[in-house]
Amino acid sequence: MAGLTTHILDTAHGRPAAGVRIRLFQLQADTRQLLTERTSNQDGRCDQPLLDANAIAVGQYELEFAIGDYFAGLGVTLPEPRFLDVVPIRFGIAQPTQHYHVPLLVSPFSFSTYRGS
Repeated sequence: MAGLTTHILDTAHGRPAAGVRIRLFQLQADTRQLLTERTSNQDGRCDQPLLDANAIAVGQYELEFAIGDYFAGLGVTLPEPRFLDVVPIRFGIAQPTQHYHVPLLVSPFSFSTYRGS
């Protein structure tokens, strides 16, 4: 099943990150076009793919995760300015017939990602 999905895991609390604002951009030359804006559900995922099989295309993309707002919403006291505020992940889609999954493992002071399945 082709498409683009994400999953956010809060490693500081050992649970999915619900309520994170996610924005997806397509990059072209020096411009970023906003394709969609979503909020993660209770499982740290989006209810629908960020891109479905009809919308996915070869190109450069960027996901933005509003992680600073997420942790502040949980009452986590962070220094100002926040060490992590908006976490951007730039990636390429080379084979639009495949499924691309971009998970984010995050705490207030670190993050990690990989191409999932």
